[in-house]
Amino acid sequence: MSAVPADRLALLYRISQTFNSSLDLDEVLDLVIDEVIATTRAERGFLMLCNERGQVSFRTARGLDQTTIDEPTFQVSRSVVERVAQTGQPVLTSDAQQDVRLNLRRSVLALGLRSILCVPLLLKNTVTGVVYVDNRMQAGIFSPADLDLLTAIASTAAIAIENARLYGVAVEKGRLERELQVARELQSSLLPRHAPQAAGWDFAARWQPAREVAGDYYDFIPGERPDRLGLVIADVTDKGMAAALFMALTRSTVRACLARSATPAAGIAVANQLIASDAPNGMFVTLCYAHLSLDSGQAVFVNAGHNPPLLYAAASDSWQTLSRTGMALGVDPGAVYAQRALTLGPGDFVLLYTDGVTDALNAQGEEFGAQRLQDVAAAHRAAPAAGLLAGLEQALADFTGAAAPFDDLTLLVARRL
Repeated sequence: MSAVPADRLALLYRISQTFNSSLDLDEVLDLVIDEVIATTRAERGFLMLCNERGQVSFRTARGLDQTTIDEPTFQVSRSVVERVAQTGQPVLTSDAQQDVRLNLRRSVLALGLRSILCVPLLLKNTVTGVVYVDNRMQAGIFSPADLDLLTAIASTAAIAIENARLYGVAVEKGRLERELQVARELQSSLLPRHAPQAAGWDFAARWQPAREVAGDYYDFIPGERPDRLGLVIADVTDKGMAAALFMALTRSTVRACLARSATPAAGIAVANQLIASDAPNGMFVTLCYAHLSLDSGQAVFVNAGHNPPLLYAAASDSWQTLSRTGMALGVDPGAVYAQRALTLGPGDFVLLYTDGVTDALNAQGEEFGAQRLQDVAAAHRAAPAAGLLAGLEQALADFTGAAAPFDDLTLLVARRL
């Protein structure tokens, strides 16, 4: 091509304006290849992008009339494309049939390729893609001047393509963030809006996802009589959206099974069977359920592989743990669960928590731990339920500092007044 420098500058400016007229990646790719074909007088043009491993994939393939070329992988010289992608050096051949570098390549012979021009898309000295044009009818159609011009066009195209790609990433991120926000709102709606109000009792709970959504949950389940109340705390063995979906499944299943079963242990066993039949490979949920008689203070609990809740006895100023009575839900559909009874007297409380509390790490990599949890609870044992949880939250914040939570965190307290 014999364009003078001023003409070439004007051409590059116009092409740059065209490339940057859109932020839709597919549209930008088509604009690039159409301009390249028109500028080089090529018969066909192909644009490939590189992935993180340097492998090229076809993104657009067009002809002179701007029609899409089907199955572009089999329409070009792969050896030329791969050489340019790997070395970052352009290739120009006036007659591929006679070029000693290419005339033994089956694709060159089979496709009848003549003139080939191929240049890299370079961004900060990194090959991000390849632009390939050819002509099967004429030899010698491309010149060194065409190579220089296409290299300059490719430099502008690489920036426009990267801008469009980054814009697409930002748009997708925004969409995902909006979807996650909606998911969090939906998940939050599954949790109790308020702690129950019952004469002689004080309840409180806290729920803090490590991400936008969580695999933890807690629940207050109204009993078959006004003086009955069920408490649930559970932790899915994962985080993020998969855990949140599994959490929703667990909540609805547990509620339904407990409502239809004669005892807490029987209800949890049926829930386990159903959850195990639907659980993805490797996913399970630990859960602790306590069935309270609000009049008498009696409680029956089932601990399905969960962190042992703490029980504080005010009369003796002592602590005990509610140990596990069966395995986590979703592991073995035939698992058997035991239930145990206890009585909460005046001033007693039970503290249920997930491992996001005890596994919380400080800057030195130390765990908050079960003993520190008990020590903080002991320091706030005379406080109302909400005050006890506020004290625990503050202690956790002081312990972990500015570090983002590693796991979901859920706390629930039931105190008999």
